[in-house]
Amino acid sequence: MTKRYGIIGSGMMGREHIRNIGLLEGAKVAAIADPDLVQTRQAQDQAGPDCASYLTHQEMLSAGGLDAVVIAAPNHLHLPILQDVLATELPVLCEKPLGLTDTECARIEVLQARRSAPLWVAMEYRYMPAVARLLEEVAKGTAGTVQMLSIREHRFPFLPKVGDWNRFNAQTGGTLVEKCCHFFDLMRLILKSDPIRVYASGNIDVNFLDEDYEGRKPDVIDNAYVIVDFASGTRAMLDLCMFAEGSYWQEVISATGDIARIDARVPGPARFNPDGEERASQLLISPRLKRSFHREDIAVDPAIAWAGDHHGSTFYQHQRFLRMLNEGGAPEVTVHDGRIAVAVGAAAELSVRTGQAVALPSFEQEMADA
Repeated sequence: MTKRYGIIGSGMMGREHIRNIGLLEGAKVAAIADPDLVQTRQAQDQAGPDCASYLTHQEMLSAGGLDAVVIAAPNHLHLPILQDVLATELPVLCEKPLGLTDTECARIEVLQARRSAPLWVAMEYRYMPAVARLLEEVAKGTAGTVQMLSIREHRFPFLPKVGDWNRFNAQTGGTLVEKCCHFFDLMRLILKSDPIRVYASGNIDVNFLDEDYEGRKPDVIDNAYVIVDFASGTRAMLDLCMFAEGSYWQEVISATGDIARIDARVPGPARFNPDGEERASQLLISPRLKRSFHREDIAVDPAIAWAGDHHGSTFYQHQRFLRMLNEGGAPEVTVHDGRIAVAVGAAAELSVRTGQAVALPSFEQEMADA
């Protein structure tokens, strides 16, 4: 039986979800909720003539007939929307970040604990083919025990969004929450340990300096270094630059252990390349003994690559989400995963403002006490 999805938020990411759901067998977008009629019309053109539209998510939920909900609204609306959606027993895929702050995410965690239907946090970067291969090799022990992890993202500035919501910390949680919760999630996933301390240095140096929104100046930082210490004694570093759209590799993830280093290299979206062509990602394995070197070029099916800016990861994520809907089981990315990723990003934002290292709470102890 075909699963009927409702999409809340029909902007750039909402439409990416629509295109990718359209590639799945046994799934369709049946409804869209968004107060912006221009965005809704564009989304309906992609979803097809049978897709209903609503001005509010409450109207969509009241109409019924859905098997799952995807939340792709601006960050500051996630908690208000989830308060309504989690009052139902509909399975949910919620875009990152789960909330703006740890307090918001803790509230969502409580709401989710009261119901049985799953809530999956959309951490697409886990499913980028080159990143998935790195995760596979780390799990096999190819690098040995990973002691250091570095993630570099040198990319384009934030794109224009409806209402310019992504220009302000109050609506995004800050760049290190909005953009970088993906990377803090990957750090924890690769190192198999919880973060305990964060130190960050960053600023807004290049982007949006001349922009003015009725007297409001953008305050989202455009570059930062972030160091994260983990309970296991390992550490990770993020190098973020959002005025480096000319970089060939947008993301480079390097996991270094006592046997080898593993690198995943991911180019930027094809539509920003001079020729508009999709570039292959790469996986590299560099053993310490230098007796062998492995390089693997990783291409994505053009039809899947066309459906979004994330090298097929949104499609592969939706494949797994649909499998969960059909076969049961738990989300691969839980509310707790989403909460910790936001907590690290929020701590990094605080560290940037204060110049001080920020200690994180013991999330496991907190759950045990609850």
